[in-house]
Amino acid sequence: GTPHLSYCFTPMRYAWTFQDEYFAGKPLRALLSRPALTALRKWDRKASARVDRFVAISNHVKDRINTFYDREADVVYPPVDTDRLTPGSSPHSKFDLIVSALVPYKRVDLAVRAYTQSGDPLKIVGVGGNLNALRKIAGSNIEFLEWQSDETVRELYQTCRMLIFPGEEDFGIVPLEAQACGRPVCAFARGGALETVREGVSGVFFSEQTELALLDAVEECAQTRWDSAAIRAHAETFGIQQFIDGLQESLQKLEET
Repeated sequence: GTPHLSYCFTPMRYAWTFQDEYFAGKPLRALLSRPALTALRKWDRKASARVDRFVAISNHVKDRINTFYDREADVVYPPVDTDRLTPGSSPHSKFDLIVSALVPYKRVDLAVRAYTQSGDPLKIVGVGGNLNALRKIAGSNIEFLEWQSDETVRELYQTCRMLIFPGEEDFGIVPLEAQACGRPVCAFARGGALETVREGVSGVFFSEQTELALLDAVEECAQTRWDSAAIRAHAETFGIQQFIDGLQESLQKLEET
């Protein structure tokens, strides 16, 4: 039959990982979900056997494919639109920025608690089920902008002091969008961010998801003299043409098998 290529964002994320974050504060729901999750894992692993070649969006996901499916995968990074996302001409402001869905595993709550302590201005773009809970713990220095247009988000990227990325992602396009606009990233040192943020060139990392660790990294990022052109150049290595070339290479390998 026709060979099957799977461009894999993650092996059914919630069937295999992130249960603690997803069911945080809901022990009964977590207990009741176990039989369904077990069945989903069996089905997912069986379905994976029908794929001839996997293409992962990051080495982080490649490792997960190997762990859960016992299969190898190529890595082709998703593209960032560097034609639309460019450094701006306006001076940078003093606010820091989060662009995220407001759901538990994104760990926006960590940033809200940290910035409430520090008093530094933080703007948060995004909607989700955690919005009201986050508002309740946020200080007056934190502004929830909810949904915003692509044009407004681009302007926020261009004018922020830095982007804050407090969660673990399989890849995470948002840090690259900020870097394409020439702005540094302060990210949790897990997952795709380790592949998209270049420490000392386009951002800094914090290794523990604690308020103190995040605030220390924010301070380091704020005191660093960043080269906007170098940050932008790093983001360009994840451009659209690189994605097309990588996917074509994987398709060629598939045809040769």
